[in-house]
Amino acid sequence: MRTISTDERRRRLGLRHHLAAPADDVERVADDLVGLHSSDPVSVYLSAWARVGNLTVADVERALYEDRSLVRMLGMRRTMFAVPLDLAAVMNAACTSGYVAAERHRLVGFLEDQLVDGDGGAWLEDVLDKTMAALHRRGEATATELVEDVPELSGKLAFGEGTTWQGSFGLSTRVLFLLATDRRVIRARPLGSWKSSQYRWAPLKSWIRDEFPEMEPSEARRQLATRWLRAYGPGSLKDLKWWTGWTVARTRAALEEVGAVSISMNGEVGYVLPDDLDPIGEVGEWVALLPGLDPTVMGWKERDWFLGSFGERLFDTNGNAGPTVWWNGSIVGAWSQRPDGEVVFELLEKVPTGVLARIEGEAARLTEWLDGVVIRPRFSTTLEKGLRS
Repeated sequence: MRTISTDERRRRLGLRHHLAAPADDVERVADDLVGLHSSDPVSVYLSAWARVGNLTVADVERALYEDRSLVRMLGMRRTMFAVPLDLAAVMNAACTSGYVAAERHRLVGFLEDQLVDGDGGAWLEDVLDKTMAALHRRGEATATELVEDVPELSGKLAFGEGTTWQGSFGLSTRVLFLLATDRRVIRARPLGSWKSSQYRWAPLKSWIRDEFPEMEPSEARRQLATRWLRAYGPGSLKDLKWWTGWTVARTRAALEEVGAVSISMNGEVGYVLPDDLDPIGEVGEWVALLPGLDPTVMGWKERDWFLGSFGERLFDTNGNAGPTVWWNGSIVGAWSQRPDGEVVFELLEKVPTGVLARIEGEAARLTEWLDGVVIRPRFSTTLEKGLRS
C-alpha cells in the first residue's frame, strides 16, 4: 500500500489549493477547490485574494454579477457555495436536489402547526406561485420587496419553544430558501457593499443563460467525489462523507465508482484517484492568511495533520473555522482586523524569523487591500474576538 506522509499531504495542499502556486482568476480557484464557501459573503472575496495575484473586489463582482461565471448555491452539507456553472449542475444533482422534499415537508409542518388551518401544502404552493409571479414582474427583488407583493410572506414562525435556543424566522426567508433549493430562484447582487448578505433574488432562468443540465444523482456523486479527491486527496471516507453530507453507503459507492485507491496516511486508510499515486516533489515555502470558512480549512473532517491541537481556539462551537494563518501546509496562528482597519495576527507556535517577516508582510498587504473596509467574520472565535480588541 502506498504511504502518503503528512509532509506530502501538506505539499499537495499548497500546490492544489493555489497557496504555493497562485491562480490566474477567481473562476479557476472556485473550480479547483470545488467551490468557495459563501455563507459569509466576505469569505468568497478573501479566499480568492489569498490565491490570485493583483485581485480586486471588482474582479470577484464581475464573476458573480456581470459575467455570472460563478453562482451562489446551496450545496454540500446545506452550505452556501460560489461555484462555476458546470460544478453547479453537479452539485445540484449530487446534493441540493435531495434537500427539496425534506425542506418542503418541514415547512408545511411549521405552517400547519402555527399559521394555516387546513392543507398547509396547498397553501404553500399558492404562496410559491405568487412569489414567483411577483419576482418575474420585478425582475429582481429583495425579500422585503416581495413581502409588499405577497403579504402572506410576512408571517413569522417560531421554533424551539421552551428551550434555550428558541426563536423565530420569517416565512419569506424559508419560502425563498425552498425556491432556491428547487432551482427556481438564485441570489443576485446584494444591497450595499460586497460585505452584505442582504441579497436581491432573481428567477434562475433569467439569471443564467442555460438551465443546469439534468444529471443522474449517482453520476453526479461520482463526478463530485472525483473533484474532491483531485483537490483534497488523500482523504478518508469520513472526510468525504462529512464534506458532502452523504450517507456512508453513498460515500462508499462513490469511491468505488471512481476506482479510488486505498493508501496509508500515517497508519490511517485514505483514498486517492488511481492516476494520482505519483509522489509530489518539493514545494517552495509559502505563507497565507485565509478567512473564516475558507475551503482549505473546511475541506476535511479529520484535520489534525494541519490543525494540530489548536481546534478549540480556531473554530467556534458549531465547527465553523475562523480566520487562520498558514505556513507550508499547517496552521500556525489566527488573524483579525482592528477597528482602524489594521490586520493583526497571533501565532500559536514559533516560526523562523524569516517566516514571521513574511506573515507580517501578508498582514500589511491585506490591510492595504481592504483599504479601510472593516470586516467581521460571520462565525467568530474567541481568539479572533480577542485579537480585534
